[in-house]
Amino acid sequence: MAKKRTVFGCQQCGHQAPRWLGRCPECGEWDSLVEESFTPPSATAKLTGRDAKPQALSSIAPITEPRLRCGIGELDRVLGGGLVSGSAVLVGGDPGIGKSTLLLQACQGFSLQGLRTLYVTGEESLMQVKLRSERLGVCAEGLLVLAETSADAIAAHIQAVKPDFAVVDSIQMVFKPDVGSAPGSVAQVRDSSAQLVQLAKATGVPIALIGHVTKQGAIAGPRILEHMVDTVLYFEGDRFHSYRLLRAVKNRFGPTNEIGVFEMRASGLAEVSDLAGVFVSHRRGAVSGSAVVPTLEGTRVLLVEVQALVARANFGTPERKVSGLDRNRVAMLLAVLDKRAELLLAGHDVFVNVVGGVRVVEPAADLAAAIAIASSFTDRPVPAELVAIGEIGLAGEVRGVSQLEARLHQAAKLGWKRAIVPRDSARTLSRRFEGLELIFVDALAEALEAATG
Repeated sequence: MAKKRTVFGCQQCGHQAPRWLGRCPECGEWDSLVEESFTPPSATAKLTGRDAKPQALSSIAPITEPRLRCGIGELDRVLGGGLVSGSAVLVGGDPGIGKSTLLLQACQGFSLQGLRTLYVTGEESLMQVKLRSERLGVCAEGLLVLAETSADAIAAHIQAVKPDFAVVDSIQMVFKPDVGSAPGSVAQVRDSSAQLVQLAKATGVPIALIGHVTKQGAIAGPRILEHMVDTVLYFEGDRFHSYRLLRAVKNRFGPTNEIGVFEMRASGLAEVSDLAGVFVSHRRGAVSGSAVVPTLEGTRVLLVEVQALVARANFGTPERKVSGLDRNRVAMLLAVLDKRAELLLAGHDVFVNVVGGVRVVEPAADLAAAIAIASSFTDRPVPAELVAIGEIGLAGEVRGVSQLEARLHQAAKLGWKRAIVPRDSARTLSRRFEGLELIFVDALAEALEAATG
């Protein structure tokens, strides 16, 4: 019989060390190693599925069961058209962002279709879930609620109830008694998740796991947790804003980088299907330090406003504050503006923000951010009907972007009159856009001249 031994596992990356260390050698996080008991696998243990024989891929019957749709259009689209039988979905996000609310409303949607759902809570009592469900207007006969934290007991209830959909809130509260560590530790999260994922595959019950996130925004626990599940969804957004973005970063049964937009209201999460003007501030006339970019999120085009404020520094070291964009990308844009556009920003504080709490990661927003910074520095307003699209290189050139035609189509549809676009992307356009004037540029200086004069 294998003997248990003590190891120290990192709560951030899952690295295991034979002794305690103040800093994890794998991810560099301080004070993240916790003690846990580990039982090495026996060399003579029988492998599961040892009698299985290889099969020809062409002889395997495809899945014929339709996807399960919860009735929440934004969630169904992010999942690729609905839930696949036996799939495991991991949902992560900041505390209070709306993870539990979304999945409870999804359970309601399934129950209204006559399906049976099981909501397992490990962080709240049944009375607390009842109070929240009354606030959300969730009440269905087919929605079962269970307060349990034992992985073995949860698995037994799922096998006994045989629901069409199950939710575990949250995986950090689930534990296995035979694992000698506290709930939420690396070993507990890994082993409990593995048991629930295997249960989903064996029974065909789709299971959604709610996961906590670290201060860096990644799902807490070992990285293998994201590899075990079929779909990983991140719930993003500023808790001080009402809009939430559900982003798929992994999906074995659908597209990745797809997003769904929700609005947090007193009655719960509401879908936002019409995105016109959601992330663009309502202002009168032209204002300096503001530019709009049609950004691509999955298959959707969002018009996002980038705002910048450049002010003279009161102290020796200028401040650089960025929200919604990559800080390193903005630092590169400031260097390019200083070197290629001769804007002396070294003695000024620069603040850059994306309206609505949305985060833009694609380089196509470079040109809009640079125009907003230059507009604020020179105090020259950008025309209110202008959008800017393009990636900026270190030489000050404006590079082409993907899906330019889809971006311009959405801008023209929403009433924008002028668009600054890279000349490199002109050959990709197969048609003209009525009411939208295209301004083709090669360099950053040309774009600034066209935007601010």
